[in-house]
Amino acid sequence: MENLSLRIPKILKSLRQEKGWSLDRASQETGVSKAMLGQIERSESSPTIATLWKIASGFNVSFSFFIQDLNQNQSMHRIGNPEQLHPKDDKIFVMPIFPYDEKFRFEVFVIELLPGCEHFSPAHQKGVVEHIIVASGELEVFVRGAWHSVKEGEGLGFEADQSHGYRNLSKQKAVFHDIIHY
Repeated sequence: MENLSLRIPKILKSLRQEKGWSLDRASQETGVSKAMLGQIERSESSPTIATLWKIASGFNVSFSFFIQDLNQNQSMHRIGNPEQLHPKDDKIFVMPIFPYDEKFRFEVFVIELLPGCEHFSPAHQKGVVEHIIVASGELEVFVRGAWHSVKEGEGLGFEADQSHGYRNLSKQKAVFHDIIHY
């Protein structure tokens, strides 16, 4: 798999050029500053998970579009260790299991939250729905203005076109599957 710090800038620049967008236009569409987008394209900065979600939403592509191995056969699931996407995101690890599937319009991730992690995700496009299933540990999910406890073996579905978040208040790692429907 190509290193994320090399792949994300290439994909961002390619998407922007494909759409014929200036950095100003990309900034307006994504809500990410022009300076930050330029730094990401030049590999001077790595986006946080939240920033990458904003970029994906603004370009109307899936999150896994930026992090999946493009040489991977999409009918096969990925086996491996979750990747840390940004040094500041040192308590959240994300691994695509099934990258975005155009036919069924979904993607599946395994996400690990280390103890003390609190992560907020910006709103996705209108109509996006997430289903999470806790594989081990327990976590809280912030939707509709409140935190909801989800324990091992439980799941929660919600409309993700609103700001939402995940946190692990326990002393053990929490692992969950995140299924995102577009």
